[in-house]
Amino acid sequence: MTLWRLLDTGIKSAAENIALDTALLEAKSKGLSKNTIRFLQFNPPCALIGFHQTIEHEIRTDFCGEKGININRRITGGGAIYFDTTQLGWEVIASRADFGNINIQELTEKICNTAASGLKRLGINAEFRPRNDIEVNGKKISGTGGVFDGEAFLYQGTILIGFDAEAMLKALRIPTEKLTAKGLSSAKERVTSIKDELGCLPSLNKIKHVLADAFSKTFGISLKKGNLTEDEKALYNKKINYYKSDNWIYSVQESSDKMQSVSSVYKKEGGLIRINLKVDVQRQIVRQALITGDFFINPSRFVLDLEAALKDAALENAIAIAERFFDEKKPEMLQLTKYDFINAIRLAIEKLSYQKFGISTEDTSSIFTIHKPVNEALKDAGAILLPYCAKPPDCEYRNIDGCSKCGLCSVGEAYSMAEERGMIPISINNYEHLREALQSLKERRVKSYIGCCCEAFFIKRHEAFTDAGIPGVLIDIGNKTCYELKKEEAAYKGDFQEKTELKIDLLKKLLEARSKE
Repeated sequence: MTLWRLLDTGIKSAAENIALDTALLEAKSKGLSKNTIRFLQFNPPCALIGFHQTIEHEIRTDFCGEKGININRRITGGGAIYFDTTQLGWEVIASRADFGNINIQELTEKICNTAASGLKRLGINAEFRPRNDIEVNGKKISGTGGVFDGEAFLYQGTILIGFDAEAMLKALRIPTEKLTAKGLSSAKERVTSIKDELGCLPSLNKIKHVLADAFSKTFGISLKKGNLTEDEKALYNKKINYYKSDNWIYSVQESSDKMQSVSSVYKKEGGLIRINLKVDVQRQIVRQALITGDFFINPSRFVLDLEAALKDAALENAIAIAERFFDEKKPEMLQLTKYDFINAIRLAIEKLSYQKFGISTEDTSSIFTIHKPVNEALKDAGAILLPYCAKPPDCEYRNIDGCSKCGLCSVGEAYSMAEERGMIPISINNYEHLREALQSLKERRVKSYIGCCCEAFFIKRHEAFTDAGIPGVLIDIGNKTCYELKKEEAAYKGDFQEKTELKIDLLKKLLEARSKE
């Protein structure tokens, strides 16, 4: 039986662990060390991006700085991860020849299945999920990745022992709407930990033992505890300063317009669907997909697998891939069809075209469309609907349809812009007034409209917009809304006493785009 080294390097900083990764891999590639199973931990907590990623697109550097969270870059590819003291890292550093010179896909499957079998010995129903995760009933418990150096490889993974969802969401550039109580709940539904699965925490030594034993039995090897060799120490000492430096951490920097995020909100009777896509616009590739909502779908892991299917897909193929995935898996849905998800994905992708109107991808998250794409709805827009809550609470026009254009709020500016373009400005005073106004526009044969309302109102009162049958473009509003202040009942009646702000610059861009259509 072949003898491998079992190496436990204990708790180290991000830079120290990554410098050790490179030292161990280089030593192995030069024939200076044995095949190795390594365990590692991190302190301080850290946010680690994949080798090909950029800090600015993946990490919230301000939050990490405030909380003392290290930022660094792995030598393996994949996505950004948050690593704190409750997680355990494991690595396989070995010769490719000892695995029959298999490719990275085959290696991934073999090693992930082995790590999963170790977790099963703890009573956890862990399974390999392509491309490179280990899951428990659809929830991720371990992310993995590998890198080759000549005839050697390093393959690494994490085991979530505990899970601080809030710190992870705030350290990584998770979509903003996820930084809410509902967002934390959604994150916890996608990720699990040993503690969550067992209801208690086995000792760290126990976890290491079952993993080491699984690798030993699957690989047909024996393990003997060992330490770093003098060659490895020398390589580490040579590298450590570089892996602490910005030259390494910021070694990949993409142009600001290369990676962009777009999102959509799609509401039907069967529930709300949110799509968030991170897109490499230069290569026209979906780098990441996040699908959330309050819908019912069975099996529950279907959405996670759909996200995985969309990852790294050519943008032009994303819709076809999603359709084919629905057709192959045939999930059960409650009052939804595959076309609802397809339409939600299409709406997100369409937002990439908004750049021709001078609208940034960040601002596209504030735009919602009704019935038609934005360019078609803008072309025929004959009215602007404005919320009463954007007027000052003491304004004499606060609760009536009209505006003196006194200059004390952005509503007056919106009225002027509407009138200059021959459009009908309407102040919406409550929910019933919205329905009446939309019906009136329909009777007057107004083909489409532009409106301003908060996202929460758009979602909750979605049927008012869709039932009217008139295409529209809606713009989210700023400041604390009635929904955030838990005063939606007062707002429903027209009694909300706070003041919101119109995103007037975004409204201007849409009106300019309307003039060009």
